[in-house]
Amino acid sequence: MRPSVLRRLLRRVTFTAVLGLVATGLVTTASTGPAAAAGSLQQVSNFGTNPGNLAMYAYTPTGLPAGAPLVVALHGCTQNANDYFTHSGWQKYADLWGFAVVFPQTNSANNSSSCFSWFDATRNTRGKGEAASVVQMVNTAAAQYGSDTHRVFVTGLSAGGGMTADLLAAYPDVFAGGAVDSGLPAQCATTLTAASGCQQNNQNLTPAQWGDKVRAANPGYTGPWPRVAIWQGTADYTVYPVNASELRDQWTNVWGIGQSASSTQSLPGSTTLSVYNDTAGKPAVELYSVAGMGHGLPIAPGSGADQCGSTGAYFLSTICSSYWTAKFWGLDGAPTGGGTGTLPAPAGLGVTGSTDSTVSLSWTAVPGAVSYTVYRDGSAAGSTGPASFTDSGLTAATSYGYTVAAVDSAGNTGARSAAVTATTTGSRPQCFTASNYAHVAAGRAHQSGGIAYANGSNQNLGLWNTFVTHTLAQTSPGWFVLADAGCPA
Repeated sequence: MRPSVLRRLLRRVTFTAVLGLVATGLVTTASTGPAAAAGSLQQVSNFGTNPGNLAMYAYTPTGLPAGAPLVVALHGCTQNANDYFTHSGWQKYADLWGFAVVFPQTNSANNSSSCFSWFDATRNTRGKGEAASVVQMVNTAAAQYGSDTHRVFVTGLSAGGGMTADLLAAYPDVFAGGAVDSGLPAQCATTLTAASGCQQNNQNLTPAQWGDKVRAANPGYTGPWPRVAIWQGTADYTVYPVNASELRDQWTNVWGIGQSASSTQSLPGSTTLSVYNDTAGKPAVELYSVAGMGHGLPIAPGSGADQCGSTGAYFLSTICSSYWTAKFWGLDGAPTGGGTGTLPAPAGLGVTGSTDSTVSLSWTAVPGAVSYTVYRDGSAAGSTGPASFTDSGLTAATSYGYTVAAVDSAGNTGARSAAVTATTTGSRPQCFTASNYAHVAAGRAHQSGGIAYANGSNQNLGLWNTFVTHTLAQTSPGWFVLADAGCPA
């Protein structure tokens, strides 16, 4: 047998046996410490109940201000947090553009190859296992560093990429964006035995069916949805390129946009970027296809602005994915969707009032500005001539993050202001989907004669057991109503 054929065969056999996406790699020991110290990777302990049995590591640049973004970066199989910190290039842009990075770490007790459990519904869904542990890390980091909770992002390689997609589906209220690097669609597999089929085969699902997997991960949630970058090598025989197409179908459907690219662009490293814009013309999904690249994270060693990382097991020298991902998320501070103006960021942005459906803002006028663009949670909410704006059509009892940028006479948008958070008044229903037994145990229902009844409304839920499942909406303290047709929140 020719050596090249033998190498290819051995690689496929080894990778398939792992089922966690990668089979070999350099494992090093991450540094430890009682809390995250600026300028070095440090372990953070006591970040929550940690149901997923993960370790938390964090990197914070020296002098990180409050209100900075937060990135979560998930390693691949046989790797650890220090590997990803060392090779991925995220440290460079954290220093350059000012944001914190959390590096969750799994272990061989969770998976024999130290893979994140993207294929296990008991670990990768909302409120469970590793997914819940990662969100506890986000909450801890946001509190410790004063992070902007409207600018939290997650990225991951391979099994970490699969978990990234699961996290975006389960917690779209936590993550403003994500990047799935050589990974898989959200909830592609729900058992270990189904994992290899997802890795290597077309699942033959429609975009709507893929989108339904995301919508089912957090029933009742209606947006805003995370902006998703997808990275894939065309010569990847571990996570086959069809996964990138399925990810594109999944997230464009969630966004309610088509699967035809709004634009394409050639990038370094034989990379083709396909952009899928939302209805406002802003990129919602981006697909980066790296010609000839195998399984791994694209990096590009060097000192240039768009160069980063270092080579290692599954860190492949092609293009700096961290640079392009960070720019897609707006971490470089450049205005998105609005030109390259030089006007300064407006000062004094503040909330002047709110109702259950509106938020009113004002700021100090910028000399030379002919108008202003107001951004809600990173997306353009509207424009105005005066230095004030009222945003409408909002959801009651909901927090929104706002920034504003000045626009000059040529239509160029300047730098964005510091963010402020506004919360609408009123209240909104909170929904819970569970078995009748669980509803009774949680105090949302009661049982009589073997029948469960919703507390407050006293609606008949059927048999009091673990097999009958309903969604209940809490419309006021102690008052629950059936909401199987959809949460009214």
